[in-house]
Amino acid sequence: MAKELDFLTKRSEDYSKWYNELVVKADLAEQSDVRGCMVIKPYGYAIWEKMQSILDAKFKETGVQNAYFPLLIPKSFLSREAEHVEGFAKECAVVTHYRLKTNETHDGVVVDPAAKLEEELIIRPTSETIIWNTYKNWIHSYRDLPVLCNQWCNVMRWEMRTRLFLRTAEFLWQEGHTAHATREEAEERAKQMLKVYADFAEQYMAVPVVQGVKSETERFAGALDTYTIEAMMQDGKALQSGTSHFLGQNFGKAFDVQFLNKENKPEYAWATSWGVSTRLMGALIMTHSDDNGLVLPPLLAPLQVVIIPIGGKAAQMEAVDAAVAPIMDELKAMGISVKYDNADNRRPGFKFADYELKGVPVRLVLGARDLENGTIEVMRRDTLEKESRPIAGIAAYVKELLEQIQENIFQKALKYRDEHIYECDNYDEFKQRVKEGGFFLCHWDGTAETEAKIKEETQATIRCVPFGVEQTPGVDMVSGKPAVARVLIARSY
Repeated sequence: MAKELDFLTKRSEDYSKWYNELVVKADLAEQSDVRGCMVIKPYGYAIWEKMQSILDAKFKETGVQNAYFPLLIPKSFLSREAEHVEGFAKECAVVTHYRLKTNETHDGVVVDPAAKLEEELIIRPTSETIIWNTYKNWIHSYRDLPVLCNQWCNVMRWEMRTRLFLRTAEFLWQEGHTAHATREEAEERAKQMLKVYADFAEQYMAVPVVQGVKSETERFAGALDTYTIEAMMQDGKALQSGTSHFLGQNFGKAFDVQFLNKENKPEYAWATSWGVSTRLMGALIMTHSDDNGLVLPPLLAPLQVVIIPIGGKAAQMEAVDAAVAPIMDELKAMGISVKYDNADNRRPGFKFADYELKGVPVRLVLGARDLENGTIEVMRRDTLEKESRPIAGIAAYVKELLEQIQENIFQKALKYRDEHIYECDNYDEFKQRVKEGGFFLCHWDGTAETEAKIKEETQATIRCVPFGVEQTPGVDMVSGKPAVARVLIARSY
């Protein structure tokens, strides 16, 4: 590693500080002067755009269409679904006036007291209420169903303690909202979208996830069931990386969204909602990155290959430039994003460090001596291994290498995750081991009291009842009562 990166805190010394430094130094995001909000910088936004593009296509493959709904929601709308409003009440930002005026000293502005709104407006924390109020005008017959809408937007949840990407007052996300004629169809849609998220996380982000259903305490406000994907970060903590909710008829009843079914009888519509946010950026960083900086999966890297020339005489540099041109053309023709960084205002060592910091998957280095030998140096970011390869055929080799890197970082994360999943039936043992991180499969008696005790005494929460885990009879490690399920418990972000 070049000296330019000596300032990055090591994960082993302070994982939280390492993360915060890396987000800023890799040019992903920075704190805004607006309290609790962040600025996503172009490099960070380029990664989000790739995520957005891939997910958007996957949604549309399932029949979903994009729409857009208002940012501002009348306060009365949130009151219609009691559990929903209670879940978000403490996080809502409220608009009370619609105008400013110059102050008495004419050197600033104040809120005009005469411009008070008759009804306050809430900056959307989520959009179920405004969307279901709209669906009332769209849905009249079973023939109008299903309605499958998604919107890409920002939301506001007034967070007191924030961290870039993981928890900010304003963040970007997508939120899907669907209406159905039957319970079965709605439940199937909610599970289908969870699978879309899980496949995206594993195939594109190279992040292994556990799929499952949330406990009643942890489910989304207003949902009958919340399905989740949970990812393990390198410090052993869980990060909820996507959720899909079966909302039953709660919002159909709250907003009187009725339709005539096939028997010509009125019935309330069945609902789902589902979303992922820029929190995925945090998952990407904390799952793969190392003490040198970002490690990005090639499928999401804004820049997949960088070519750096090693300086020499003018004639030698011209020869290097000429040799690089066809390599660039071949890589671009393969759909690979590549940059030739021949800027003369930065030393090669600085460039090496900078592109390592930003997680560019493959680095090619070519100098006059390499050219004489007909070779080029190749470095892969995931392992930092270097090798000398023939220039002839290098584009095809790089394409194959990118595929290897994508698979390797997934397998590395999967191995780490699987090595840190433990079955545990002893509460004293659990209390000691959970401090070190990891996912714990524990028997649970199904009560909120036991769940609350675990959270209070260990700061760990029930992440989900995981799918695919054999549910054998057992005894709750806390209460000693018969268990209803073996659940996944972890400390989390």
